[in-house]
Amino acid sequence: MSEKTNLCLKYPLSYNGLMQDGSSRMSIRGQTAYHAFSCSTWCQYLVINVNFLLKIDPKTPLPDASFLSCGFSTGYGATWKEAMVQNGSSVAVFGLGAVGLGAIKGAKSHGAIKVIGIDNNPMKAAKGRAFGMTDFINPRESDKSIAELVKDLTAGMGVDYSFECTGVPPLINEAIQSTKLVLTHQYHTLCYV
Repeated sequence: MSEKTNLCLKYPLSYNGLMQDGSSRMSIRGQTAYHAFSCSTWCQYLVINVNFLLKIDPKTPLPDASFLSCGFSTGYGATWKEAMVQNGSSVAVFGLGAVGLGAIKGAKSHGAIKVIGIDNNPMKAAKGRAFGMTDFINPRESDKSIAELVKDLTAGMGVDYSFECTGVPPLINEAIQSTKLVLTHQYHTLCYV
């Protein structure tokens, strides 16, 4: 009844290195160059849609220009535009890089009251808290599965929304298992990389 799914149907991931229409935006000396998902970055040469470009002041040092890149807005948009996180809800965020930090900020901005950040790097806890995370899980500090640890923090229920922001395939299952089982058997899990 909720019509929500754990798959992103609007922007499905492609694992063949090509665009959804089977073409590639890139070639090197006439040979097809494959990319990761739908938008590769950090390339020396790239043909790209103008909508994905931003002119940077030439005086800006390049390392500063890409501090959070598009990752932050991807995570924020996932909570706001795609999942539409509800006020008073609970959220798990797998991976506290730029995408994960954006998901945390977006969830808090849209009223989530419990935001659980999950990362193997203990130094990410402080960053997560700065963006609004309420709880932190380092899976390396426990013999339990991540889903069990999330359920321990949610009175055994699991979270309303789960965002997998690492691209590590086994974490997709953990993200799904971390969500509440609802009557429609639909999970509120979005995977963004």
